[in-house]
Amino acid sequence: MPNVGKSTLFSALTRRQVPRENYPFCTIEPNVGCVEVPDPRLLKLAEIEHSQKIIYATVNFVDIAGLVAGAHKGEGLGNKFLSHIRETDAIAMVVRVFEDENVAHVAGKIDPLRDIEIIEMELALADLAAVSKKIEVLAPKAKAQDKQAIFELNIYKKIEEALNAQIPVRKLEFSPEEQTLVNQLFLLTAKAILYILNISDAQISEREKIRADFAKKLNVAETQIIPISAKIETEIAELPREEAQEILKSYNLSHSALDEIILAAYKTLDLISFLTAGEKEARAWTIKKGFTAPEAAGEIHTDFQNKFVKADVVSFEDFVGAPGWVQAAQKGLVRSEGKDYIFQDGDVVFFKHG
Repeated sequence: MPNVGKSTLFSALTRRQVPRENYPFCTIEPNVGCVEVPDPRLLKLAEIEHSQKIIYATVNFVDIAGLVAGAHKGEGLGNKFLSHIRETDAIAMVVRVFEDENVAHVAGKIDPLRDIEIIEMELALADLAAVSKKIEVLAPKAKAQDKQAIFELNIYKKIEEALNAQIPVRKLEFSPEEQTLVNQLFLLTAKAILYILNISDAQISEREKIRADFAKKLNVAETQIIPISAKIETEIAELPREEAQEILKSYNLSHSALDEIILAAYKTLDLISFLTAGEKEARAWTIKKGFTAPEAAGEIHTDFQNKFVKADVVSFEDFVGAPGWVQAAQKGLVRSEGKDYIFQDGDVVFFKHG
């Protein structure tokens, strides 16, 4: 919603924005921030291999205008807002918990659970409108016994029934074939959600209690709830590391909540990182959990995937303990993996291809 601190939080995030020249395929638009995923493992790899450069994995955050009740009918930015988030893979819902008489609330009163209910209802109504249009088009074809139309119509009716019962699409189960069709709809309630609770400075000490309370009330995992003071995060975002740590320490915090948001986003998107290390660079490469060795190789170059032979793999812990490629090989810690190997987070890899 408007005035919840969303743009303040986005501003803090984008002060960590990655320089464009490091990521030629990371398109930056005025409302998009390409942010590095914190990964201390890369520092160790760079130290061992004397790497000239470190390149982190990234996540894109998109800042959009606030949502108001009636957005599905065009209120506020309406359809423009909804089209922006249809293009994303997950939603980070920023919710106002802090009290501040100088910052008006669009509904007149602070009630985060009500705000969440309004937002989720708007997303569901927008999805319902999209699915109803599909049903209207397919009904005559299904009546004429068109097999594909019947297949699609059954799926859309299942979704319509769930949405009318206030069940988001992400909680429904589909076969692989059905899921492919559902994915093509870019439904808003099918996306994973993080709830970012913007709390006041005074509420920082109650952070974990607030997290647990909201997780229970929303019936979601605590990992989906991130209490954060956007005001504090903005203040420390541009400070030197030591000064920022002093401020965090004064609030009894061990790290910036921005790191937690970035890592939670990465996990919510079901992503992991494999690592490469050499004299030129130490780098984290982003892949979907469950990728095979050739699929992971394709993230570096399509030739690596098409002409894949094998992958030399060593766990991060073994690589550091050895330390380095040569010692890890001498100690028998490097495994030669083929096409069926499923990559694990933190695998240190060297690909061999034809």
